[in-house]
Amino acid sequence: MKNTALSHIHESLGAKMVPFAGYNMPVQYEGVNAEHETVRNGVGVFDVSHMGEFLLTGENALALIQKVTSNDASVLEIGKAQYSCLPNNDGGIVDDLIVYRVKEEQYLLVVNASNIDKDWDWISSHNDLGVEMKNLSDNYSLLAIQGPKAVEAMQSLTSIDLSAIKYYHFEVADFAGIENVIISATGYTGSGGFEIYCKNNEVEQVWNKVFEAGAAFGIKPIGLAARDTLRLEMGFCLYGNDINDTTSPLEAGLGWITKFTKDFVNSENLKKQKEAGVTKKLVGFELTERGIPRHDYEIVDADGNNIGIVTSGTMAPSLGKGIGMGYVKTEFAAVDSEIFIQIRNNKVAAKVVKMPFYKK
Repeated sequence: MKNTALSHIHESLGAKMVPFAGYNMPVQYEGVNAEHETVRNGVGVFDVSHMGEFLLTGENALALIQKVTSNDASVLEIGKAQYSCLPNNDGGIVDDLIVYRVKEEQYLLVVNASNIDKDWDWISSHNDLGVEMKNLSDNYSLLAIQGPKAVEAMQSLTSIDLSAIKYYHFEVADFAGIENVIISATGYTGSGGFEIYCKNNEVEQVWNKVFEAGAAFGIKPIGLAARDTLRLEMGFCLYGNDINDTTSPLEAGLGWITKFTKDFVNSENLKKQKEAGVTKKLVGFELTERGIPRHDYEIVDADGNNIGIVTSGTMAPSLGKGIGMGYVKTEFAAVDSEIFIQIRNNKVAAKVVKMPFYKK
C-alpha cells in the first residue's frame, strides 16, 4: 500500500484511512455529511495525490493526444485544460482524464489512480511518433481546494489574481511560497475552487500554509467519501463505476467529448454507434420513495423486468433524498420515465431526472 506525502498528517488529524487504488487514503475525518456541507458552503481540502500525471513533450505530442483521446485537443491554448477520455478498441473506455496544454509542444495528462499503469501502457503502445513521455505520478502531489470561499481564502498565498482564472483554465505561478505550481480551476465537486499540483517535497508546506490562510474561512480537510457524494450530486462519472472498459462514451452521455472531426482510436466504430443509436444510456434518477440506491442494484420496470443496473448511488446530503446514476434501456431513458430500484426484496419507485441533481 502506497502512502501520499501527506498520509502522516491525515493520520495525525484522526482521519479514517482506507485502501484506495493501491494507496492509503483518508475516507473521512468528522463525517461525510459535515464534510460535504463544508465544500458546498465554505472551503475544504482533499489530498488527491494518488492521481496520475504524464508529461508528453515534442512536436508530435498533440498528434499522439489526438490519436488516443476522444476530444479535440487542437483547440487547447497554453493555460487551458480539457476533459476527455481514452477509447479502447472494443467500444469501451480505457480511462477518463484531463489534458492540460502547458507549453507550445508540452501537455500534462492527469489520469485516475487505479489506471496509471494501464493508461501508461495504452498511450505508450500508440506512441510511434517519437513523443517524449514522462510518468511523474510518483513525484507529484495534488490538492483539491474546493468550495465557494476557495478564491477568497487562498488569494493571500499567490501573486496572481485567482478570480481571473476561468473554469478549466490554469496558471503556472507562485503559491504558498513555492514557485512553478500549477493552479488549475478544475475540480470534481461542482462548487468551484482549485487544484494545486506541486512536488512531493513541497506539498507539506503548501498544505500547512493553505490551512493557515483558510483558518478564518472555516477551512477543513475532506475525505474521499464526501468527494464521491459531491461528484455524484453533479452527475460526474466515476471510472470503475459509471464508465469502464465495456461502456461506450456515447452510452455514458459523453458524446460532448467525442469529436468525430478527427480520427482517433476506434472512432469509426463509435461513429457507426452514434448513427445507429445506442441501446442503453446512463441516466440520473431520484427515488420517489424512501431508500438508498447502491452500486450494482438492479433497475426494473413496473412489472419487475430487468431494464438496467445502478452504477452509483447515495443519500444526497444537499438534497436529502436518494439519488443515483445507472444504465437503462434507451426506451426508459427519457426525463420523468418511471423506473424502480430493486433494494433487497423491495421495488422502490424512482424517476429519471436531468443532471446535475444539485443546482446552485
